[in-house]
Amino acid sequence: MRKFIIFLLLTLFLIQPVSANGLTAPSAPESAQRYMPSEQQTFADGLWYIVKSAVSALQPELANASGICLSLIAIVLLVSILSSFSESSAGVFRLVVAVVIGLLLLEPTNSLISLGTKAVTELSEYGKLMIPVMSAAVAAQGGATTSAALYTGTILFITLLTTFITRFIIPALYIYLCLCVANCALEQDMLKKVRDFIKWLITWSLKWVLYIFTGYISITGVISGTVDASALKAAKIGISGTVPVVGSILSDAAETILVSAGVMKNTAGVYGIFAVLAVCIGPFVRIGAHYLLLKMTSAVSSIFGHKPSAELIQDFSTGMGFALAMTGTVGMLLLISLVCYMKGMG
Repeated sequence: MRKFIIFLLLTLFLIQPVSANGLTAPSAPESAQRYMPSEQQTFADGLWYIVKSAVSALQPELANASGICLSLIAIVLLVSILSSFSESSAGVFRLVVAVVIGLLLLEPTNSLISLGTKAVTELSEYGKLMIPVMSAAVAAQGGATTSAALYTGTILFITLLTTFITRFIIPALYIYLCLCVANCALEQDMLKKVRDFIKWLITWSLKWVLYIFTGYISITGVISGTVDASALKAAKIGISGTVPVVGSILSDAAETILVSAGVMKNTAGVYGIFAVLAVCIGPFVRIGAHYLLLKMTSAVSSIFGHKPSAELIQDFSTGMGFALAMTGTVGMLLLISLVCYMKGMG
């Protein structure tokens, strides 16, 4: 009995108080600092600051992208006029327009894909620093089981997804764009079939990664709650219509974000969410602007009647959509994990 009392007193003396709210989140990457809110009075104010900063920084990019799109329209119009006078030279015009459009879009496309790849890498590295902090916070409040399940699943999926994107999706995306240019120039069924297969493979891969992750989170029981139906519906419609390839899947995760608005009291968690959004927002907005402008350019080009040109521009916009989807996928994966951690602390 005396040994037990001594042991108990020593234990009480040695134990240090632990507070989940006292844990400090790792600093946001340098590229995201310009978008981070200086004052985090409310979650809505911080979110608005991030969006406003990203939109303000987009203006030079819009001017550059608009110039490229106007050049594309002028090229398609010129080719349409010339081809109408010489139908026998249609093959030559296809080859010329494929080379010119490919060269015109090569530099901005490569730049934006590299930007998306960098964002994916930064999100992965930040997640590996942030997730242990959130795990410790949940465990400190008695959620050891939830913490272990979330930590294992999130780190595993982030590592696998980042590796998969950098080693498979990015090379496949470049191959897809090359096949698009070759198909426009040569118009061969085999090239078109291979192009369509790679497109399907990229789309299928990104979708199933999110399906499996959200399924894992659902099985652990950390996705639950209710939210105002109108707010949830609006969020789902917005996300589904904004993000190509995986928009419908991300919209299904909107409830996880919205139902957690009432538990965003943990300083580390809120900072982590802002940091993830700040890393995503710059590349996401820039790639998204090019994606939408190329979509509109393709629609305008189709009016002039030169189908191969409009299809090639549409193919490049699809490539931008893939870059947008991979960035959004990694970002949403981290956001879902952070919000689930915060629900566990709520």
